[in-house]
Amino acid sequence: MNLEEIRDYALSLPNTEESLPFGPDNLVFKVNNKMFLLLSLDEIPVKFNVKCDPDRAIDLREEFPDSVLPGYHMNKKHWNTIVVNGQIAFATLKEMISDSYTLVLKK
Repeated sequence: MNLEEIRDYALSLPNTEESLPFGPDNLVFKVNNKMFLLLSLDEIPVKFNVKCDPDRAIDLREEFPDSVLPGYHMNKKHWNTIVVNGQIAFATLKEMISDSYTLVLKK
């Protein structure tokens, strides 16, 4: 999954808005004015932050120790940083984004 695929998927979710509130290097995707995805534009490999159920966050970090990290500059209980390094399937990456979207949408 590359930057454009992540962006396209995020924008395909209903009522998603995209912005650059933190400068030109990080795209922010929101629903209901709440962030669900933070995508770094200058990192190799690609990295993004998503919200996650706290118990699921721990499980994912244990399952993918080199790819799922506590959220960088975020609440580490509720956010994960995902490193797109080929160790996580495309479908699982999309699921992480849609789960984050759903968690934020519910608030």
